[in-house]
Amino acid sequence: MSQKRTIPLGAPVFPVPKDPDEWVAAHRAKGYRAAYCPLPLDAPEDRIRAFREAAERAGLRISEVGAWSNPISPDDATRKAAVQKCIDALALADRIGAGCAVNIAGSRGEKWDGPSAENFTPETFELIVETTRAIIDAVKPKRSFFTLETMPWCPPHSPDSYLALIRAIDRREFAVHLDPVNMINSVDRYYNNGAFILECFEKLGPWIKNCHGKDILLRENLTVHLDEVRPGLGVLDYGVFLAELARLDEVPLMLEHLSSESDYDAAAAHVRSVGRPLGLLE
Repeated sequence: MSQKRTIPLGAPVFPVPKDPDEWVAAHRAKGYRAAYCPLPLDAPEDRIRAFREAAERAGLRISEVGAWSNPISPDDATRKAAVQKCIDALALADRIGAGCAVNIAGSRGEKWDGPSAENFTPETFELIVETTRAIIDAVKPKRSFFTLETMPWCPPHSPDSYLALIRAIDRREFAVHLDPVNMINSVDRYYNNGAFILECFEKLGPWIKNCHGKDILLRENLTVHLDEVRPGLGVLDYGVFLAELARLDEVPLMLEHLSSESDYDAAAAHVRSVGRPLGLLE
């Protein structure tokens, strides 16, 4: 990996300004160097160009375009609509200059992002491979990448399962969206999460295009109960996480899943309290 750099930190801004320059200014006011894509998938070309150029002028990295859907749904209509949403998201990511379009692999269960025994069959693995290839081949992106966010109960759920998908999909435009919290699904990973984060970067570093920043907390109620919490309220080893992320080439860390602007401010403050003394965040 390369020499340490400062990490582009980002989060949602409230409300999302409709003017590109005001959108940039809102992120600057929070000290963010990365941003979520502010436009819908069907945005007209002139709006896409305006936000892309405003971001480029300001040095603001557009981190990701969300394609949240279930492209391996057992329901045919749901699956086809999801695949088209992924195609549209990747096309937008490529036009607006985002680092990646991101979805989860999906689920064979009733809930689009929920657990199912079928999620781990060889047939589902092949379905994920074929579906991801079809999405990438439909767009043939020049600048952006298609990624699958790591999850606790569907592939990719570990560094090795992600590597298996990378090899099987065999597309240059397929990359990694790393969310360590989503893969902490056991007590062992919870208490040894620093070592687990190191494993993630050692195995997946060359393919990582974006990261989500959250935290995790083990509760005392039986059996094993793990909660996603705001950064700073759990045990995630942000020292290791930030040090490894800073070795990559300007890969953003995006805060998510919080309910208010004040929560995002507190999350950003915690991440900066770890990263600034190490010279990893501005």
